[in-house]
Amino acid sequence: MDTVIARLGKPHGIRGEFTVEVRTDRPEERLVPGMTFATDPDIGELTLKSARWHRDRLLLTFDEVADRTRAEEIRNTLILSPQDDEDDDAEAWYLDDLIGLAAFVGETQVGEVVDVTNGTAQDLLHLRHVDGHEVLVPFVAAIVPDVDIEAGRIMLTPPAGLLDTE
Repeated sequence: MDTVIARLGKPHGIRGEFTVEVRTDRPEERLVPGMTFATDPDIGELTLKSARWHRDRLLLTFDEVADRTRAEEIRNTLILSPQDDEDDDAEAWYLDDLIGLAAFVGETQVGEVVDVTNGTAQDLLHLRHVDGHEVLVPFVAAIVPDVDIEAGRIMLTPPAGLLDTE
């Protein structure tokens, strides 16, 4: 099974370089020049030419993407990598696995995870509250102490005011 490790963002410059939304906690191991990646949607394999950090953004170039025009055409493409045995860490989850999980405080369902933003310091869960508003929940053990993918739920211990509408 392939795993999403990045999403190609907007082009950076005119030579086909991309900003990327990193979706792995090991980009220095998973995004190494010379590696090839499957894509979703399938635009054919991409071979990583270079990877560098610019401020807090990872920038990638691929052999198959020669200029900004092509980069714009394939923007938002997902970069896939085969799942390996090292990824079976009991305390690690794929971002895609978190989307759709029901969120509970005690026995009360308070919402559903609808998206995840991969951050530099921590990830943020986008929670659609049962009242309809969206809440950004820091994905840290103090606030999200339990994730049960098989049961389809997460437990929250939110600080006062986090889930409020205002």
